[in-house]
Amino acid sequence: MGLKPIGDRIIVRREAAEEKTSGGILLPDTAKQKPQQGKVIAVGPGKPTDKGDRLPLGVKVGDTVLFGKYSGSDVEVNGTEYKILREGDILGKVVK
Repeated sequence: MGLKPIGDRIIVRREAAEEKTSGGILLPDTAKQKPQQGKVIAVGPGKPTDKGDRLPLGVKVGDTVLFGKYSGSDVEVNGTEYKILREGDILGKVVK
């Protein structure tokens, strides 16, 4: 991937939108909502402190995270859509 986060930023690839409802109704593209969870693809080195040290992030590559509907920035690299978030935009990790 040609994208590397800086500071406390995290790059997430969204999961695919649901194709049908729990009742079995197929959803057209206009009715599909973008999911608010995705897999962490890359993490930055962490937020710098006043002393110049870096605070480690609470997520790592491969984690599945939940984020707010309007948080972060959407970017497209080589035809793939990603979301760039700050660590504070992440609501939680999905634990399996």
